[in-house]
Amino acid sequence: MEIVGRVTANATVNKVKSDRQVVNFSVAVNDRYKPKEGEPVERTTFFNCSYWISSGIAEYLTKGTLVQLNGCISVNAWKNMEGEAKASLNLHVNSIKLHGKHTGETSSKKATAPVEDDLPF
Repeated sequence: MEIVGRVTANATVNKVKSDRQVVNFSVAVNDRYKPKEGEPVERTTFFNCSYWISSGIAEYLTKGTLVQLNGCISVNAWKNMEGEAKASLNLHVNSIKLHGKHTGETSSKKATAPVEDDLPF
């Protein structure tokens, strides 16, 4: 699955068994549509993301950065202490493409492979 959204908070790097590192971050994806009748509807979906390939990308995953992610979706469901049903969407990320910071900066870094600018003009 591919999603495009903004990082909601700076990424964190956590160590797990065997000294492996995982980059954890959250992304908000905004969706806007207009039903046949009525006012336009805006909806935001949040994804908890984990990236295992390289922890070096964490420094670029800062709040507000626009990212394009590819990976597998999973759902986590539970009941909270009050007995209410809760759920979260998790994305196990295979590749990350950074499109720019919230301030308007752009970046050509890609986590899975270097990007070369070979345009003929």
